[in-house]
Amino acid sequence: MKRVFFFFAALVVAMAASAANFANETLRYVIFYKWGLIQKDSGDAVLKLTSQGDTYSIELAGSTKPWADRFYVVRDTLRATVRKQGFRPLSYERIAHEGGKYAHDLLTYSYEGRNVNAKVSKYRDKKGEISTSEALMTTQGAAYDMLTVFYYLRTIDYANLASNRRLKTVMFSGSKKETLTLQCLGKEKIKLRGDKAAREAWHIRFNFTSAGGKKSSEDLDAWISADAARIPLLVEGSLPIGKVKAMLVE
Repeated sequence: MKRVFFFFAALVVAMAASAANFANETLRYVIFYKWGLIQKDSGDAVLKLTSQGDTYSIELAGSTKPWADRFYVVRDTLRATVRKQGFRPLSYERIAHEGGKYAHDLLTYSYEGRNVNAKVSKYRDKKGEISTSEALMTTQGAAYDMLTVFYYLRTIDYANLASNRRLKTVMFSGSKKETLTLQCLGKEKIKLRGDKAAREAWHIRFNFTSAGGKKSSEDLDAWISADAARIPLLVEGSLPIGKVKAMLVE
């Protein structure tokens, strides 16, 4: 369930980022479950970006709908601060209320030449059993998290990836370091709810691996608008039974 609301944030490639130029915006998504002919809305997510001087402030909040609360309650918030120049993350915070459990992760980034460091502080409350821990994750080149990648992916020129070229980067979370591999599968036309006409989009596939190249989660498929905005329109991931999709609604 941890990725049900935020898996669509994990979209990134390892390319040199120039200074990003995003205007203040709010994007809204509906998250729904699909199994055969069964399709039901299970949650909502709202992403907001605010420009503040030489940084961006980003927040992504997700929650299950009332019917889904009866099975598994989710009230999650992700927050990040990103330096505009080079689109370098400065901090990332995850506040999660999931199934009666509470988690709070805080990552603080620092940079030394090509080295990227993330100091991680974790707090867990599992029905009264409290635990805390700290760790340091490092890599070289570039690194992102489950929130900052959502906007970084929009700096990519997907037309140059249409030949099935694979690109890689590192993603930090509160508990591990993963390698993300991106492959562009070309242009497709998709229709969102309320659309009268299909939209042209880039179909992107993402693969997650941990140390040693071991697969750490199921692949994700995303459709990114083929216009200059490059907005994530639809993301699809597999569950043990059925699929979960996140679709732009506003």
